[in-house]
Amino acid sequence: MESLRFPAEWEKQQSTLLCYPHNGIDWPGKYQAIQWAFVEFIKKIATFQDVLLMVAHQRLEDRVREKLEKAHVDSGRISYLHCKTNRSWMRDSGPVVVQSDEGLQAVNFHFNGWAKYRNYMLDRKVPAVVSGHLDIPIVSAKHEGRQVVLEGGAIDVNGQGTLLTSEICLLHPSIQVRNPGFSRKDYEMVFKKYLGVTQVIWLEDGIAGDDTHGHIDDLCRFVSEDTVVTVVESDPADSNYRPLKSNRKRLQKQVLANGKTLNVVELPMPEKLVFEGVRLPASYANFLIINDAVLVPVFNDVNDREALNILSACFPDRTVIGMSAIDLIWGFGSFHCLSQQIPVQSAALPSRGVS
Repeated sequence: MESLRFPAEWEKQQSTLLCYPHNGIDWPGKYQAIQWAFVEFIKKIATFQDVLLMVAHQRLEDRVREKLEKAHVDSGRISYLHCKTNRSWMRDSGPVVVQSDEGLQAVNFHFNGWAKYRNYMLDRKVPAVVSGHLDIPIVSAKHEGRQVVLEGGAIDVNGQGTLLTSEICLLHPSIQVRNPGFSRKDYEMVFKKYLGVTQVIWLEDGIAGDDTHGHIDDLCRFVSEDTVVTVVESDPADSNYRPLKSNRKRLQKQVLANGKTLNVVELPMPEKLVFEGVRLPASYANFLIINDAVLVPVFNDVNDREALNILSACFPDRTVIGMSAIDLIWGFGSFHCLSQQIPVQSAALPSRGVS
């Protein structure tokens, strides 16, 4: 049987997959601001590594090139792919790239608009376009003859066989049901078959305002093979207080496959963020790990500095950079949601994020 492994995000990457937003569907009223926020995002990544940038067509590529030139982005770091999409959330519609016995392999988890939106068919083309550009094989994820739906934002791994996810996202019986009838065991079989996962840590609830209904990348993230950061809410009156406290208790009890107790680091939540009467899923856990750096969403909040200090301690060998996500979060996501890492061909063991 073929051996597969989903590398941890802190392992060496060849590039970061992004998709330049070609319309304002996810950011009504803020599209102009979003374009320049995206340019700054691209610039920061390109400072450290290559960017694989998806654009809808040649005309948009030309306009993006002009913007990047104005911002003094290293054009040699940018490669363009043409594919019209419904949205720009590459973490969820893009392929999950894993290591196989033969090299890299793309897994297509059949994005379906988070089992919520109907306009997702253009996004379904993304995995094939990316795998074709990378010239790597693509595998269609299936279980018992059915296509499996799974977003990259719903999972996080330590590169050593352990995966984090949430029950509210994958096991809720009636809200945004990705795979009707799937049990915990079904998902764990899928994780093992396509990602090489042998242990799954199930958290319970997500954060308020999360349009995906419980993605793990707003909740809890591995920062090394035996350490996670998990968000906590200090205000007992906030709706996030009890769910996040419950998640924290679950993590305290976890023992990893290697016999070590999971090390848990608490990460604060920013104060409640509301725009046009809508609570937004602002979370410092939506950081993006790239080669030699970590890009952290910040919100002009009193807790920004504390979150940056905690993550700097978690990643002593990386530059931790806070970037404003005030505009991006209006689309119900930020840096991690918008990106997907492409690992290098090497199957090297992961470097530790926490000393």
